[in-house]
Amino acid sequence: MAPQQSRARSRRLAVVAAAVAASAALASGTGFAASDPVHPSTTAAAVRPATPKSATPQSATPQSATPQSATPRSATRNPGPRQAGKGVPAFGAYLDYGTLGVDRIAGFSNWLGGAEVRVGHTYLPGDMWSNIEGDVGFLGAWADWRRQKSDRIFVLNVPMLEHNEAGVPDEQVRQLLRLGAAGQFDHHFRALAERLVALKVPDTVIVLGWEMNGTTYTHRCAPDPEAWKQYWNRIVTTMRSVPGQRFRFDFTPSRGRDAVPWTQCYPGDATVDIVGMDAYDQPSGLSFDEQVKEPYGLQEQVDFARAHGKPVSYPEWGLFRNGDNAAYMRGMLAWMDEHRPVYNTLTDYCPHGVWQCSGNPASSAAYRALLASPTAQTTPTGPTGPTTPVTSTTPTVPSVPTVPPAELPAPVPGVDCLPLELGDWIEHWIGGKICTRIGGLPRA
Repeated sequence: MAPQQSRARSRRLAVVAAAVAASAALASGTGFAASDPVHPSTTAAAVRPATPKSATPQSATPQSATPQSATPRSATRNPGPRQAGKGVPAFGAYLDYGTLGVDRIAGFSNWLGGAEVRVGHTYLPGDMWSNIEGDVGFLGAWADWRRQKSDRIFVLNVPMLEHNEAGVPDEQVRQLLRLGAAGQFDHHFRALAERLVALKVPDTVIVLGWEMNGTTYTHRCAPDPEAWKQYWNRIVTTMRSVPGQRFRFDFTPSRGRDAVPWTQCYPGDATVDIVGMDAYDQPSGLSFDEQVKEPYGLQEQVDFARAHGKPVSYPEWGLFRNGDNAAYMRGMLAWMDEHRPVYNTLTDYCPHGVWQCSGNPASSAAYRALLASPTAQTTPTGPTGPTTPVTSTTPTVPSVPTVPPAELPAPVPGVDCLPLELGDWIEHWIGGKICTRIGGLPRA
């Protein structure tokens, strides 16, 4: 995400030397303990650790940039009982990028008393073109999940350029966007489309070039909005040319103005099917009502989508800089009840989540009360059974990924050690995470 909206989603891969050292230490038993493995289902390039990256809060929006939008309605309301016959909008949660994310959907549903989780959401890594083409091991598992029920929705975030979180300077981004607009990268997206059709998920929702109004990604819009729009149109046209496809393309900025007004990046109605928004509870002190009313905020999104004849979505949302904020949770759920998005997926890892993060009990209770089925259990069930959910031990300031976030299973009680972050390739090679014991305390 861009500065205001950034979250922890990626870290540079560790060097091979670290793997050698870690393996040697593990073998010698010099104070290291292996915890549950990450279970990557593809190459380590597809793994996104949850180690934070600092970000600078978004600067104030210039007065001249304030859009003229319809007067927003108040968002400080309680959703109350579901309206008869309307049902709950299709929802899910980001639970992990790979097969573990698929496996956790059942646990998340159980925690909600068996409520139907219809949306599965993952990300393609943006480190290299082969991964953007979908040459990763986990797509098959997501495709299998999608095909099990006809009303399920598979959402896939797709980067527009490789080296997507490598700090590529604006001038180089500008050149890459112009190359893309000229057709230089068409073959990569044709390969992805053919792969998805072959996996029998031709109706995948493609969140292409997400949060383009920020500064985090190489696929950002600000360096050349016109080239960005032409490139988006070229990608969509290329993917739609593949026989058998029925893709829907979701234009998803981050909430607010960020580096550039997201309306300046809109590529046109012909190539956009859904107008999405990634909307986290930030910045500090901003109420949900203000998040609705701010320039380029939630009301602006709904008004813009309506004017263009498009439905809305919320691919990423969750808690952030205002901590355990049940009022925000109720506000977002009420907003989605009112505006009926195509889908929404909560980001469910600390500090944003409600199931895999035990640090947000009030928000967790609010989410569960509003979405659980009437038979919901009273004791939360973690990703691997009735265990303690994953807890954030230090404040995190997330930033968005080239590769999706990899959440670890719930911690095993009694393991008195601190995890040593070596990078996911290394952890995959050595069979799990490594951690250092705390003060010589015994290990379980």
